[in-house]
Amino acid sequence: MEEQFQQIKNWLGIGSINIFGLPMSGKDTIGVRLAENLGAKFLSSGMIIRAIEQEKGENLSHEGKLIPQNVFFEWILPYFEREDLWKYPLILSSIGRWNGEENEVMSVAKKTGHTIRTVVELQLTEQDVIERWEAAKILGDRGLRPDDAKPEVFQTRIQEYREKTLPVLRHYQELGLLVSVPAAAPREEVFTNVVNALVSFSKRAYDFAPELPDDI
Repeated sequence: MEEQFQQIKNWLGIGSINIFGLPMSGKDTIGVRLAENLGAKFLSSGMIIRAIEQEKGENLSHEGKLIPQNVFFEWILPYFEREDLWKYPLILSSIGRWNGEENEVMSVAKKTGHTIRTVVELQLTEQDVIERWEAAKILGDRGLRPDDAKPEVFQTRIQEYREKTLPVLRHYQELGLLVSVPAAAPREEVFTNVVNALVSFSKRAYDFAPELPDDI
């Protein structure tokens, strides 16, 4: 796959790829592998939030709810300005999950040289993720968050995605940035499909930049 990775690298530059999907869809698994193969840095909103919560002794993402938008702007967006990321492309895992946050993400990413080049949606049905969640409890192989042990909390996470994140993806789709990849297959197959989808998108949109409002 080296030729494919090189194609993506040449197109991506130090831009960003933002990956979205329902809980259990494999966002971080795919994101980490992409970062490793593209020489990129990986940023996960969930990992950042949990690390800062632990540092500050706060719990703002409990019970499955997304963190308040003002906290997102204060905690997450400054990561784009970190000096240790300046020279690298970024693979993002669900950065800007609440409708309206995507404009701020695109603005900060552009200002720091990490323009959002595409957004990958890992497609699973809600029934798919519930079945994965139930299997994960039995197998213990997916690193369930402690609060995901509660069925009602996991259902809240799904509802938050449906109500707050799907509008974000529709916005990216309207801008011509969205790439959807079925994610119900085995992990290796999904990763290969993501790589192929990125290669295809990069060939179609090598010089494409979405028309954004002046304040972005």
